[in-house]
Amino acid sequence: MACRTTSNRKIFVYQENKSKLTLENLDEVESESVKVDGCEINDKSIRCDFLHIAKDVEFYIELKGQDLKHALEQIKATIKKLSSNKKLFPKRSYIICTRSPLSSTEIQNYKREFKKDYNSELIIKSSPHTDKY
Repeated sequence: MACRTTSNRKIFVYQENKSKLTLENLDEVESESVKVDGCEINDKSIRCDFLHIAKDVEFYIELKGQDLKHALEQIKATIKKLSSNKKLFPKRSYIICTRSPLSSTEIQNYKREFKKDYNSELIIKSSPHTDKY
């Protein structure tokens, strides 16, 4: 399977184990879907599961059970490796988990850090989650 596929379909579904993220492509614009884990990055380094690129926004996707702190590290490492520009390019980082063990205070701190360091909105949601662009 190719690591990168381009399509203008309306629905993109990213699923692993019990976690699922659905992205709705409202304008059916050309979008690139990248399998990161074991494909685009296939060494032993930490990385997130998927990258989705559409409308000049990079979407980093980690599908998790409940190890949120590890998921945050995976997304940070992937942004450093694959982002066109880690400060300039707008991003959305998704962590979709079966349950979130972090307090809302911790989550708010991570959201601020992602905005400041990576120009990324951090979205932590329970599975399944649907978003639109």
